[in-house]
Amino acid sequence: MKRLLLFLTLTLISLPSFASPRAHTFSIVARDEASGEIGVAVQSHWFSVGSVVTWAEAGVGAVATQSIAEPAYGPLGLTLMRAGKSPAEALSALLSVDAQAHLRQIAMIDARGSVAAHTGEKAIAAAGHLTGEQFSVQANLMRSDAVWPAMAAAFRDTEGDLAERMLAALEAGEDAGGDIRGRQSAALIIVRAESTGKPWADRRFDLRVEDHPQPIAELRRLVRLQRAYNHMNRGDELAGEEKWVEAMEEYRAGAALAPEIDELPYWVAVTLFASGREQEALTLFRDVFARNADWIEVTRRLPASGFLPEDPAQLQKILDQAPPAARPKR
Repeated sequence: MKRLLLFLTLTLISLPSFASPRAHTFSIVARDEASGEIGVAVQSHWFSVGSVVTWAEAGVGAVATQSIAEPAYGPLGLTLMRAGKSPAEALSALLSVDAQAHLRQIAMIDARGSVAAHTGEKAIAAAGHLTGEQFSVQANLMRSDAVWPAMAAAFRDTEGDLAERMLAALEAGEDAGGDIRGRQSAALIIVRAESTGKPWADRRFDLRVEDHPQPIAELRRLVRLQRAYNHMNRGDELAGEEKWVEAMEEYRAGAALAPEIDELPYWVAVTLFASGREQEALTLFRDVFARNADWIEVTRRLPASGFLPEDPAQLQKILDQAPPAARPKR
C-alpha cells in the first residue's frame, strides 16, 4: 500500500500547474440502496464535461472532479478505493500532495455508500457541497448558493431508480439557478453494484451530451433510449435461453419506451422468426416495413450472415409482409 500511495503521490505532483480544464459545474455522486448501483451525473457550461468530471467503476465507487478540474483524481481515487481506502482517506491522500487543492472540487463515493467531498477555498463562488446518506452534491461558479441544497432535496425526495433520482437532482440544480455562464454539456454514468470483470458490461448507463442548448433535457432523452435498449438486450438474453414469455415482456417494454425507433421491433422480429415463432415475427415485420422500406433490403441480406434461415421460401414469407409497392420483384 505504501508503494501504491507513493506512486499516486508522484503522479499527482508531476502534473503541470494550470494545465487542468476549467470544468466549473454542478454534479452528484450517489449510490442506490436497493440495487447497489453507483454513479455520477453532471451539467456544465463547458464542452464535453463528461470526459473530465465523471468516473465510476463497478464494485469500487465513483468520483466527480471539477472546478479547476484535475482528471487524475478520477482514476487515482478509484485506484485507492479499490485498494481498500475509504473515500475520505483516498481524497485526503490526494489533496495532501496537490499544490492546487484550493482550486479543486471533488466528491467520492464507494461501493458501500460512504462519501467524502472537498470544495477548495478558492473555488469560484457560488461554490459548495452537501453530503447526505449515500450521496454528495457539489457545485461551483453557480448563479446562487441555492443550487446544491436544491439538488440534495430533489435526490432525497424523488422516487425511482438511480438514473431518475440523479436526473431530478440536475434539473433541480438548473431550476435553482445553475451555472452562471449558462449550459452546454451533461453526462451520466451508472455502474453495477459488483464487477463482472468486464467493464463494458458493468455500465448500466454511460451517456454524454457534448454540446447542446438544453443538455439536461437531452440527457433525459438519452436515458429513456438507454432504458429501452437495456430491455431489448435483456430480451435477447432470455430469448437465447428460450424463455419466450419473459423475453417478449422485455421486448415490449423496450419498444414502448422508444416507439420512434423502428430498429427495435425489427430485431425482435428477426429473433422470433429464427426461433420458429413465425406469426408473431411476421406481424412485426409488416409494421416495420410499412414505417421504413429500407428494412426490406436489410432482410434480404441477413440469410447470408446467418441471422435468418437460408431458405428462399422462408425469406419470401417475410418479404411478403412489405407494402405491395415496396415488395422486391420475385
